[in-house]
Amino acid sequence: MLEEMASRRSIRKYTDQPVEEEELAQLLEAARLAPSGSNTQPWHFIVVKSGEMRSKLANIANFQNWMATAPVHIVCVADIRSRIDGFVPVSVDEKSPVHELKQVIRDTAIAVEHIVLMAEHLGIGACWVAKFKQDQIRPVLNIPDDKYVVCILTVGYADQKPEARSRKKLEEIVHYESW
Repeated sequence: MLEEMASRRSIRKYTDQPVEEEELAQLLEAARLAPSGSNTQPWHFIVVKSGEMRSKLANIANFQNWMATAPVHIVCVADIRSRIDGFVPVSVDEKSPVHELKQVIRDTAIAVEHIVLMAEHLGIGACWVAKFKQDQIRPVLNIPDDKYVVCILTVGYADQKPEARSRKKLEEIVHYESW
């Protein structure tokens, strides 16, 4: 597993080879199996394949046109309703102080990373994209205001082989018993 973690790269250039439905199902199954606090499983995933919609998402994400080269986008959404009463009115965005929002973002991020690691295992490239605003992306995909888009995950076969980036040494980041 460490070998796949070490070889994983953020891919920003893809071939036009489609991702097979069976492979896509494995990616989504990997997300479904992710752990979450109190087993709330707050995640939802919108699979986007149409070229028109992928281009719209690339534009919303700060005009990152490379995104449209990925044959699949998986929009990863955190549902705060998994942690609060469904009758309480709530709207969430980047400035929301609601504590439960942090919890569902954390849990959804775990599920997203499960997708990324499964993609690497299957020989499929992926890249997290999170440079967008909630009020811009939600209307395009009909996402309710009480949901938070954690990221757009571009998925496809890599048409590049980025070099490994430097990583801090364990001694720089690990503390024992206290800081």
